[in-house]
Amino acid sequence: MKAYVMTTGAVFGLIVVAHIWRVVEEGLALAKDPLYIILTIAASGLCFRAWRLLRLMPRS
Repeated sequence: MKAYVMTTGAVFGLIVVAHIWRVVEEGLALAKDPLYIILTIAASGLCFRAWRLLRLMPRS
């Protein structure tokens, strides 16, 4: 279970980084798209949740 949560957090983190990178490369017009903003916020929330769960898991 720990490997799954770690992988999930990393994947969603990479998605957020890719979204931010795309905004930097393509300009701020993309950052004004509501769907793009919602997806970026959702991915960052899922990344945060995965890393929080990982931190709360018992060490074994």
